[in-house]
Amino acid sequence: MIKVVKGNPTPEELAAALAVVQARAAALASVPPGAPEPVDQWADPARVARRTLPQPGPRAWGRTYWPG
Repeated sequence: MIKVVKGNPTPEELAAALAVVQARAAALASVPPGAPEPVDQWADPARVARRTLPQPGPRAWGRTYWPG
């Protein structure tokens, strides 16, 4: 059971929220028992890590962290 605690959502907003909850529940129900948890790639440090190191130069230290 889902209960709106605060606010007054429109029927469209409520339907959208329920669709997300139902989709997540269906995705979890389709995973077989004992299967490994999916890896959360949002917090994976390799996502922002460079493939190659920047060339030495006057501002190379600043290019070691920021992608692009």
